[in-house]
Amino acid sequence: MNAQALRTGLLVVVAAVAAALYASVFTVGQMQQALVLQFGRVRAVLNQTGEDRPGLYFKVPFVENVVLFDKRVLDLDLPVQTLLTADRQNLEVDAFARYRITDPLRFYQSVNNVGLANQRLQSFINSSLRNVLARSDRDAIIKTDRTRIMNEIQEDVNRQAKSLGIEIVDVRMTRVDLPAQNSSAVYKRMKTEREREAADIRANGEQIAATIRAKADRDVTVILAEAQQTAEKLRGQGEGDRNRILAEAFGKDADFFAFYRSMQAYEAGLKGSDTRLVISPNSDFFRYFNDPQGRPTASAPATAAAR
Repeated sequence: MNAQALRTGLLVVVAAVAAALYASVFTVGQMQQALVLQFGRVRAVLNQTGEDRPGLYFKVPFVENVVLFDKRVLDLDLPVQTLLTADRQNLEVDAFARYRITDPLRFYQSVNNVGLANQRLQSFINSSLRNVLARSDRDAIIKTDRTRIMNEIQEDVNRQAKSLGIEIVDVRMTRVDLPAQNSSAVYKRMKTEREREAADIRANGEQIAATIRAKADRDVTVILAEAQQTAEKLRGQGEGDRNRILAEAFGKDADFFAFYRSMQAYEAGLKGSDTRLVISPNSDFFRYFNDPQGRPTASAPATAAAR
């Protein structure tokens, strides 16, 4: 009976020692940092800097307890909210933040846990978004100056988050849109502006085209007039040269000139397929038909009619 009680007592002692040993050992991971608390008072901060490395640590069981915090970058997604810009435009803004716990002691003393820290950070970011966007117009927020605005928001939130032992790594606006009820009106206004610009461009184009056409018509008229003048001048010179040559030819050989003029008269009078002449064969018109020398016949020429 005594042996049985002794064995039972030993087992109890061993179990108590094992439980105490288990309760006194804890580990801090590579991506963790820890606070060792003794009756609520901070006794040690582990793995915050390079001096305290992650690994196996000991604590006084049932007297000290350990609070672990993530050392990695944490995410905070903000709900979509409607904000007013400097040009009195409502924008729906969807944003997110990335942060890390840099001072676990201050973090524990100010917010105690990540859930409460997210609520405080969300309040800081929303306040900073309202203040910064209220000083910027819509085009700057959406297109021209978005990077500067986000950097300004991050710096502002970072100043406030230092009191929580938190460092803001990044703040970004993922989506900036007009509210649904304003989209249709904005679209119509943009369409009207583009149509007005298109009408102005078309009007300017028509004016330029009319100017070009008028100049082209004027140039055509001038060119045709100059060409007509040149043609008349050349035609006059040609006629003069022709008459001079004919006169010289007549002076050199009157018979040949008379023969040539008669051949031209034959060509002009007998042109076409239905030309009929009612004329005496002995007329002077046909003298080269009767005599190769073109000598007129003795009889008087007959009266001729052409039809």
